[in-house]
Order: sequence, then structure tokens, then C-alpha cells
Amino acid sequence: MRNRQIATIARYTLLEALRIRLPWLFVVVLALILCAGYFIQQLAITESARLQIGFSAAAARMAAVFMLSLHILTSMVREFNDKGLELTLSFDLRRSHYVLGRLCGFTLIALGVALLATLPQLLLASPHDALLWGISLALELVIVAALSLFCIVTFTQLMPAASFVLGFYLLARALSAIRLMSDTPIIGADTASHRVISLLIDALALVLPALDRFTQSVWLADGTASWPALGANAAQAVIYTVLLAAAAMFDFSRRNL
Repeated sequence: MRNRQIATIARYTLLEALRIRLPWLFVVVLALILCAGYFIQQLAITESARLQIGFSAAAARMAAVFMLSLHILTSMVREFNDKGLELTLSFDLRRSHYVLGRLCGFTLIALGVALLATLPQLLLASPHDALLWGISLALELVIVAALSLFCIVTFTQLMPAASFVLGFYLLARALSAIRLMSDTPIIGADTASHRVISLLIDALALVLPALDRFTQSVWLADGTASWPALGANAAQAVIYTVLLAAAAMFDFSRRNL
């Protein structure tokens, strides 16, 4: 009975994305990215194919993250404002099962978005590299889906939730570069402030997922994708998705509706 309720919520979450034509909108965005990549290739003097692949892969990844997170946030805000959540919870349904059903539905949407984003890469890179890139993108989008659901359940407002998701994602993407710069400063390496900042950055590196190791454009450009690297990404995706889902269920269960 409970599994059926979770599956029903996941199904309606998926149908909602189809009704607002999210897949078609993403296809249009991917087509524009391919056209822009071809334009960049024509402008490049050297390594034109590499520039095209790098731009197309990076732009497709950012578009997938942006559109998925925005869809999740607006979908949940719409349900909060339309009082659909109160109606759903008035039935014999646990709040944790509602969160799980929503997360399962958003996960299916993330997998579909990753599949659509991978198809154009098959035209630019080898099938093996495009496959690994697409799987890594799917894992990254699952983390983004869990993060977006947690943020909107916690903040309930679009602007703070979107700001947190954006800040979290950009920091997780750039943290390795920030950590490298912190470890090798030009001046002030022995000051107390530098040591404090280095400790803070190291602590963040232990807490945040290493998203810079996910869905790397160089995998497609140089063919350096490997299954061991994908396995490390999968382990991180499982850990952070479970933690974010548990945090969302805990926060949602203690709220007064």
C-alpha cells in the first residue's frame, strides 16, 4: 500500500513535467547549444573540434542543472500556494512517503534530462565517452534534484531556495580550485587568517560533494573517461542523495501545515 502511494506520487510528478512540456523545452535549448557550438567551431583557428565539444558539453550540463532545479522549485512552490499539499496529506499518507514519492519522480525527470543531454554528445565524441559522460551527468542531476527538494521544503520560498541551490552548486564545483589556491598563496602564507581560511576550506571540502569531478568536458574532448572515476561519482551520489532526502523528510515532518 505504501509503495503504491509513493509510486502514484512519482507518476504524477513525472506527468506534471510532461504537461508543461519540459522535455521539449530542453530539446530546444540543446538545439540552440549545438548551433552555438558549431558557430564557435567556425570561428576557432586551431583545435576547433575540441572547442566545440568543450562548449557543448559544459553548456548542456549547466542548462540541465538550471532547468531541472528551476522545475523542481517552481513545482513545489506551486503546490504550496495552491494548497494541493494539504489536500494530498489529508489522505492516509505519511509525510516521509510524500517526500520519497516526489524525490522518485524528480529522479526520473533527472534521468530523462540526462539522456536528452547525452544524445547530442554522441555526434561529437565516441559512444563510450559519451555514455560515461551521460551517466555521470545523471548522477549529478540526482544530487541536484535531492538538493532542490531539500531547499524548497526547508525555505518554502522560491528566491531563498534558488539562491541556496545556486550557491551550493557553484561552491561544490569550484571548491577544488579554491582549495588549490588556498594551499599555494603568493603572499601571507604564514598568517593566522590564512590558516583559519585554509581550515575552513578543508572543512567544506569534507562536507560538500566534489562536483568538479562529475561530468567533465575533458572526458569527451580527450577521451579520458574511466569506469573507476564513474564509480567514485556513483558512491558520492548515493551518499549525498540519501543524506539530503533524510534531511528533507526530517524537516518536512516537523513543520506545521
